[in-house]
Amino acid sequence: MPIPFGDDITGIRLENGKIAVLKTDMLIAATDVPPGMTPFQAARKAVVMNISDLASKGVEPKAVLVALGLPGETSKEDIEGIGRGLNAGAREYGAYVIGGDTSEASDIILSVMLFGICDEHYLVKRSGSKPGDILAVTGLFGKTSAGLKMLLEGLDAPEQLRRVFLEAVYMPVARLKLGLKLARSNSVTATIDSSDGLAVSLHELRKMSKTGFCVTNLPTAPEVDDYAKLHGLSKKELTLFGGEEYELIVTVNPEKWDMATRIAESVGGRLIPIGHVTKDNEIVFVTEGRKESIPPGGWEHFKTSSST
Repeated sequence: MPIPFGDDITGIRLENGKIAVLKTDMLIAATDVPPGMTPFQAARKAVVMNISDLASKGVEPKAVLVALGLPGETSKEDIEGIGRGLNAGAREYGAYVIGGDTSEASDIILSVMLFGICDEHYLVKRSGSKPGDILAVTGLFGKTSAGLKMLLEGLDAPEQLRRVFLEAVYMPVARLKLGLKLARSNSVTATIDSSDGLAVSLHELRKMSKTGFCVTNLPTAPEVDDYAKLHGLSKKELTLFGGEEYELIVTVNPEKWDMATRIAESVGGRLIPIGHVTKDNEIVFVTEGRKESIPPGGWEHFKTSSST
C-alpha cells in the first residue's frame, strides 16, 4: 500500500507514478451540526472536512460521491440547501459532485467520499518528521472553540468577536492551495490537518513519526485571547483542545524553511513556527523556563450539549 494505515486516507497506485487517493468522512446532524448552522453550511462543511485531509497530503481533489440520509419530514427547502452546499464545497476547491445515493434515516447523515490524484513522489505522510525539523501551523487557533462555547454553553461575546467566531464555526476553510504547494516543494516532512484539535493532531504525528515535539509558541488568535479574558477561560485550552479547525500542522526541513515560508506567502497563506521536533517520545509546552506535558485531549462531538 502506498499510504500506511493511520494516515486517514487510502490510495491505489496507477501508472506513471500517480496515486488515486480516496477519503471518506461522515457528518451527522446530532453530533456535528451546531445550533444555527444552516443545511447549506452543514453540507458544505461535510465536503470541506474531507478536502482538508487531502490538502494535508498534497492531493488534488477531483470528484465527490455522497450518501445522504434524510428524515422523512425534511423540507424541500432544506434538501435544496443541502444540494447547494455540497456543490459549493466541491466547486470551491475545483472538484465536482458526480453522484451518490439517498435513503430515509432518523437523522440527517452526510457521508462524503472524495477522490483525488497526486504524484507519489509528492505525497506527504504523517510519518516523516525528524528531530530538528521546525513545527509549524498554517493559521491561528481557538476561534472555533470560542464559537462552540458561545453556541453550546451560552458564553456570549461582543458583536465583533461573535462574528469572527461564528464565521469560523459555520464556514470553515481548507488550506488546499497551500497544502498542494508545500507538498510539491518537498520542504515539508510530515503533515496532518487539525480538525480533531491541535493537541490530538500533534499526538497523531508523534505516533506515526515516532518522534516528539517541543511547543514554544501557542498559535492563539488575538480574538480568542480577548474572549478568554472576558470569561476567565484558559487560552491554552481553547487553543490546544478545541477541534473543527482545518489548519495544517506541518514539520519542515530547517534548511528549506525560508523556501516554505515564501511558498506560503505566494498563495496568500502563512506558516507560523510553534516549536520543533525532538527525539523524545513526548509532547511538551515550554514557556518562561517551565515545561509541561500536553495530553491528547481534543474534540468530543458536542459532549456538552444535547440541543442539536
